[in-house]
Amino acid sequence: MFNRIILIGNLTKDPDVRYTPNGTPVTTMRLAVTSKYKQGDDMKDDTLFIDTVVFGKQAESCGQYLSKGNPVLVEGRLRERKWETEGTQRSKMEVLANNVRFLPKRDSSSRGGQTIAGEPDISDMTPPEEITDLEPF
Repeated sequence: MFNRIILIGNLTKDPDVRYTPNGTPVTTMRLAVTSKYKQGDDMKDDTLFIDTVVFGKQAESCGQYLSKGNPVLVEGRLRERKWETEGTQRSKMEVLANNVRFLPKRDSSSRGGQTIAGEPDISDMTPPEEITDLEPF
């Protein structure tokens, strides 16, 4: 089986850092991931709001350096959480992050259009196509 997901999106609120009873940091974040599609002659946006969970040192870094609106790339796997509320079975999908990359904001005017030494300016880059060579058909 293969369970891997890569998302690029913006945080909808500040990350929430908590600690397990044995002291492991756990950060939860919510990403807004927008896809564009064409409907007739119009371009439409489809936005998904995806909960993400990060553990360990990376969780502390996310809590310290990220805030609402920051763009991030999250790589991880999908997990379904199940619970019962007032006799009703509930569930939700979330991403368990293995890797979180902090991305520069799209507005490069704060840096005067300059890139950090050795780093490419990705403000005008578009995400890769959805098709990969990993798909069986």
